[in-house]
Amino acid sequence: MLGIYKRLASYLDTLPAGYPPTEDGVELQILQKLFTEEEAELAIHLMILDEPVSVIAHKAGLEQDYASKLLERMVQKGLISGGYPEGKPPVYSISQFVVGFYEDQVNRLDAELVDLFEAYAPIYFEKGPWKKQPQIRTIPVMEAIPVAPEVLPYMQVEAILQSKTDFAVRNCVCRQEKEILDKGCGKPMETCMMFDSAARNTVKTGKGRMISLEEARDILKRAQKAGLVLQPSNSQDPIFLCACCSCCCGVLSNIKNHPNPGALVANPYFAQYDPADCISCGACVEICPMAALTMDDNGEIIFDQSRCMGCGLCITVCPSESLKLVIKPDLDQPKIPKNTTQTYLSISKARGVGNLASIVWILIKNYIKTIKVKR
Repeated sequence: MLGIYKRLASYLDTLPAGYPPTEDGVELQILQKLFTEEEAELAIHLMILDEPVSVIAHKAGLEQDYASKLLERMVQKGLISGGYPEGKPPVYSISQFVVGFYEDQVNRLDAELVDLFEAYAPIYFEKGPWKKQPQIRTIPVMEAIPVAPEVLPYMQVEAILQSKTDFAVRNCVCRQEKEILDKGCGKPMETCMMFDSAARNTVKTGKGRMISLEEARDILKRAQKAGLVLQPSNSQDPIFLCACCSCCCGVLSNIKNHPNPGALVANPYFAQYDPADCISCGACVEICPMAALTMDDNGEIIFDQSRCMGCGLCITVCPSESLKLVIKPDLDQPKIPKNTTQTYLSISKARGVGNLASIVWILIKNYIKTIKVKR
């Protein structure tokens, strides 16, 4: 019975984000909970690149109508990704664990699944690619961004929003998870945004709702007031933007436990602290998600720049303007991939599981299969 789930787990571990094995097999229990054996078998035939039903059914040895129904069911369950280009047949691709089918369990969580996720998360983040090449990055909240000619559009949340056409918002799966565990922080739940095709798919699968640009701005303002960190996907053309807290977010909570969180975050900024005008009110200490700002026994503010992730939240609450964001020197600037495909290539290279040549070869083989199916 476990055979198909072991095969699926091994396949997921070859993908950029990985799916490392554990001694107790909790990663297999997660797959058993989410996938039927039939769904797991079909998932193994999906690629990280979009494919039409005809190609997938051919590879899996299934009738197209049956494969189509099964694929749609898996999309609705948040197990795989579905694309619906206008005027063309649907396309499907494998979802990774994170970011992927974990997040797509939003509004579907139960206590059993949450317990499995909680058990697997420490192993996943310890063995996964996050320390080598993150899937997401951090950008400052709107009020904190310095006015400078070197500030590129993808560094600014407003510029990112302006570049998008469609917007959707859905609940934060991490805060939902903690609510189930009675460890919720009470911060806003409906904060995770998806853009354009990802937004349309979010609504199609019932995971969220469409919103206007103005409502997107309002959500970000509330997120800033609540002390949430803005984390878009790690590309210059992000497909999502999360608003995260370090108490619930799997990524931020694991980064916070590291002695040097700033080194694990792709962010072009860092904060600078000038104690000369500081009134030691402690507002920055309270809002800092990484404990980069603390207060000693004498009531003095202590700033540890190595813990700063450049989110800019401290700047928004400092009444004495003792804090400001500074753009990093060119040599320290993170290399932000142009799009999601390049992000996955970078992660694969960092993990040693793939490179451009292997991806090209996969594309060639996929093209050959497509031609054979059409014939």
